Amino acid sequence: MPKIKTHSGTKKRFRLTGTGKVAYQKNGRRHQLNCKSPKRRRTLRATGILPEAQAKNIREMLPYA
Repeated sequence: MPKIKTHSGTKKRFRLTGTGKVAYQKNGRRHQLNCKSPKRRRTLRATGILPEAQAKNIREMLPYA
């Protein structure tokens, strides 16, 4: 049985936690931060966890993660 290739774009954007959930960094933290409120910047700093319906698709693209 051949090896399954890992999706290159997925491995750059997502990672699996110890419990198997899919984590990602939220977008909107690169530039123009002065017009965003401190509360919005603070919440964007936290790691996002994907819903299980979307996480299933991501796990298929990361077969050896």
